[in-house]
Amino acid sequence: MIEQKGKKRNFRGMSYRVVQLANSNNRSKLHKKDQIWLKENFYKNIGWNNVVNFYQKIEELLNNYQVKELTLEELFIEADRIGNKYLTNQEINDYNQSLSKVVNEVAEEIDKHFPETEIEFIDFSQNTNIKYKNKHNHKTYKTVKF
Repeated sequence: MIEQKGKKRNFRGMSYRVVQLANSNNRSKLHKKDQIWLKENFYKNIGWNNVVNFYQKIEELLNNYQVKELTLEELFIEADRIGNKYLTNQEINDYNQSLSKVVNEVAEEIDKHFPETEIEFIDFSQNTNIKYKNKHNHKTYKTVKF
């Protein structure tokens, strides 16, 4: 009698061996302390459930590395990009137009409360009245108000 094996298991479209190879490759990308932590917490690359859990944990750690490397500005840009993924082009354009109107109104209010009556020029020439001793590469700047 021939026994038929059940349907082959896949994880995200990958077979058992492909997931194992991905784990091995991605594990080498981790910091040494994280590799040690995985070993101490019994994450193994043998057995279907272990391999899947190991894959998910490595993926989580690698994602944390990417987030830690981003500056605050990059995080805001990334959040905006993710948010825009769920909006239509018309909704994005409407939002940008309303934001532009609000920014212009705020700028007008600031100009009303803090008008600039003085024009400021910055003189970048090297001819200044002050002489510095023992400072050969010292640049000076003179501000002239009219």
